[in-house]
Amino acid sequence: MKFYSVRHLTKFIYQSPVSESVMETRMHPRSDSNQRCLTFSLSVSPRCRVFSYRDHLGNQVQHFNIPGEHSQLVIIAESLVEQQQLALVPHFLAPDAWQELDTLVSVGDYWEMLLPSEFAAPTDALQKLARTLDVCRRDDPLMVVRDINTRLYEYFNYVPRSTRVDSPIDEAINSREGVCQDFAHTMIALVRTLGIPCRYVSGYLHQNASDIAPGHDRSLPDATHAWVEAFLPHLGWVGFDPTNNLLAHERHIRTALGRDYADVPPTHGVYRGRTASELYVAVQVDAFDEPPALDREMPIPHDWSIMVEKAQEPPPQASPLLEIQQMQQQQQ
Repeated sequence: MKFYSVRHLTKFIYQSPVSESVMETRMHPRSDSNQRCLTFSLSVSPRCRVFSYRDHLGNQVQHFNIPGEHSQLVIIAESLVEQQQLALVPHFLAPDAWQELDTLVSVGDYWEMLLPSEFAAPTDALQKLARTLDVCRRDDPLMVVRDINTRLYEYFNYVPRSTRVDSPIDEAINSREGVCQDFAHTMIALVRTLGIPCRYVSGYLHQNASDIAPGHDRSLPDATHAWVEAFLPHLGWVGFDPTNNLLAHERHIRTALGRDYADVPPTHGVYRGRTASELYVAVQVDAFDEPPALDREMPIPHDWSIMVEKAQEPPPQASPLLEIQQMQQQQQ
């Protein structure tokens, strides 16, 4: 059993004040499978009231509205998560695994994770890649998904900020470089072509020199992370991390599940105002063998201290609506 504390800071800075921000976040770790979220808090500045709901996939969503003028928006999510060790995943399944998978899919409700989605749709570039990587029904479903996981790790170069949050998978496929979001979307699209339900996982990956295998963990330690889960007979949903050529385990902390990134961005919102914005994101994940005190105050990294201002005074009356601009953050 392991315990992980997560601090996730997001800061939007506006070149000129905006009159209103409406935002929802998906930073609350899930409590299911081997994972349990023990505590969670979301702090917002300027100060506002935060509401929450659970979406149809069981993701916890926090949302808020800041109706007054402000020049920056700071969001800090803090959580403590307990992780049980996952059962070992075998290297192969029974000879009739493809037939059993088809039976399970035919009687189950998996259509959302089988059909093309916004960022995981079959394209000419994807079909060409599928032929290059020999993606077809062979061996058994687990062996094929394991092979796709490894081949994508070898095919792509991990290059931070090489793609945008809304980049189609063709950009990464053609350039052979991207971030974890691109790895995950490409793998989802490939796996779904085989009739295997596959979904996008948003969360965090704890990185520590003592538990990292040589050559793995190419993703950045101070960013959010993304990987996939495939539904397999006898095993259920199994996590695969093509960015790092890993099977997901207790170091992978899950916050949200969806068809692709469009369903689960850590932040998503709009603001009133005609101005440019800058986004700063920082993530810190710490591991413990024993549960830390639930009421302990998590230390603030030194370089963050200048970014968290005190709650502002009640702002002046909102200005007229000028423009609505989307704000999102990319997973690395």
